[in-house]
Amino acid sequence: MRGREPMAGEGRSLLSMAASGAAWFAYLFLLMPSLIVIPISFGERTAVEFPPPRFSLDLYHQYFFEDQWMAATALSLRVAMGATIISVVAGVLAAYALVRCEFPGKKLVGVILLSPILVPIIAVALGLYLYFNALNIRGSELSLILAHSVITAPFVIVTAMAGLRHIDANLEIAATVMGAGRWRTLSRVTLPLLKPAVVAGALFAFLLSFDEVVIAWFVAKTASPTLPVAMYSSIQWSGVSPVLAAISTLLTVLSVTICLIVAAVTGREKR
Repeated sequence: MRGREPMAGEGRSLLSMAASGAAWFAYLFLLMPSLIVIPISFGERTAVEFPPPRFSLDLYHQYFFEDQWMAATALSLRVAMGATIISVVAGVLAAYALVRCEFPGKKLVGVILLSPILVPIIAVALGLYLYFNALNIRGSELSLILAHSVITAPFVIVTAMAGLRHIDANLEIAATVMGAGRWRTLSRVTLPLLKPAVVAGALFAFLLSFDEVVIAWFVAKTASPTLPVAMYSSIQWSGVSPVLAAISTLLTVLSVTICLIVAAVTGREKR
């Protein structure tokens, strides 16, 4: 019996190594498209080639100095900033109500607020299209900001709710006992402690809005598309342009940067 224990341990070790190897293979397989696009982005304007015959910054120059791409990027940035602000304000207040307050229909309200995560994005886009069309605001920048707020706010709510559950409610009770009102307690006690979760939710909301294409395709004007819609339209009507590799690389860098910031913020909170 004693001789079987090392064999069992070795079996578990081999199984763990095999699982780790399979996981790393899956990660590399999923990352391979991005790793291929990055070298292509340093190629020439003439064609998409991997590996590129010579390395240059022509594609980045084309992106930064063409009005079409800059206008689409500026619109995406404005919409993402507006959607992030609305999502953070509404999401934090909604999360506070769901975690700290008791009221009839609380679970139903929570399900409704988080429903954009559960409903297929194409259904949300079609519903927003019909709704904004009835209000006669479809195609405006305001409609884009409101539409993106619908899908980004639930992520802020989830992040803020998780942060609130880690904050001791007795701190808020102590502030109330000392004479602070509800809003003063929220602004002076709760929000400072909730700051890492709010920052993480805001960054994810910005990234989600900036990279969103389906809702923007339904709601935005054809003549004034966001950057993801402009990229998709370029592929659909003009073929795969080499400049898309440069834009994709920049979007990848933006996504990785935001993920690293979120990891740093949440890691500091845990410490």
